[in-house]
Amino acid sequence: MTESGRESDWRDYYERTAGRPPRRTLLKALAGFAPGPGRAAVDLGCGDGRDTVELLRQGWSVLAIDAEPAAIARLLARPELPNAAALTTQVQRFENATWPPADLVNASFALPLCAPEHFAALWARVIASLKSGGRFSGQLFGERDTSRGDPGVTHCDRAAAMSLLTGLVVEMFDEEETDTVTPYGKAKHWHLFHIVARKG
Repeated sequence: MTESGRESDWRDYYERTAGRPPRRTLLKALAGFAPGPGRAAVDLGCGDGRDTVELLRQGWSVLAIDAEPAAIARLLARPELPNAAALTTQVQRFENATWPPADLVNASFALPLCAPEHFAALWARVIASLKSGGRFSGQLFGERDTSRGDPGVTHCDRAAAMSLLTGLVVEMFDEEETDTVTPYGKAKHWHLFHIVARKG
């Protein structure tokens, strides 16, 4: 697929999924923090901003990172974008992205889109960037997800997913298998791990 074709596909995806609420993993993570100013989050694979908007609404400063320029453009164009002065954006692939220490690294359905050969280094960077008491929220793809075998997508079984969380306080680890229809109308079997984990 050409670069322009890929961008067109992502723009179509954002159109089909517009208006969806923040992910429950993000909401679970946010509920664990005491209210107050000065919190900083990184939203990896932010898409058009369904989680970024909620973070800003709750008074966080946010660095939103996505590889797709169309995602960042849609995020910045959202009419309900609160506290835009607290938002910084970065167009960058996971393996090349850098970010400062954060209270929260959120990656809703994003980390599995890191290629397997880069995943270990990315995960190590996520954990290293968390401040003491900071949290990770997001999903991993299980080995029975129908995307297994797709190039550039990382999958793991339950034991491997749990091993990634060694040394963290696990506040959510929900395994889900479900059959749904994608925004494009295609049948899909999801095998997911929904995770919230805190750094001690």
